[in-house]
Amino acid sequence: MYEVKIYGEFSSAHKLRNYMGKCENLHGHNWKVEVIVKGEILDRIGLLIDFHILKNKLNIVLKSLDHKNLNSIPFFKDKNPSSENIAFFIYKKMEQLLKNYPVKVSKVVVWENEKQCASYYE
Repeated sequence: MYEVKIYGEFSSAHKLRNYMGKCENLHGHNWKVEVIVKGEILDRIGLLIDFHILKNKLNIVLKSLDHKNLNSIPFFKDKNPSSENIAFFIYKKMEQLLKNYPVKVSKVVVWENEKQCASYYE
């Protein structure tokens, strides 16, 4: 099994409903995102997937989050825009965008800052 990992970033604001603390107030983060994909077969030149393709797909997803109030995005209307739910959101979007490629999304990790992160995988 092969794995490929890329990183991306976006800036946005969010507030955690029913948190009962300062994170219930609107605040922002410069989020870091890592996406890992896996697969068993390399192409004719020895690549699992071109990094350029993978980064372009991630940029499509991150553009929908960048400089937004995450609470106003339809997906987060009924779900808190927590790091965990953001990782799930990115995972599912990447899964859709990569469905015609010979890879599977293995894991998405979302960093709120350099000391804390959440991840989603299946």
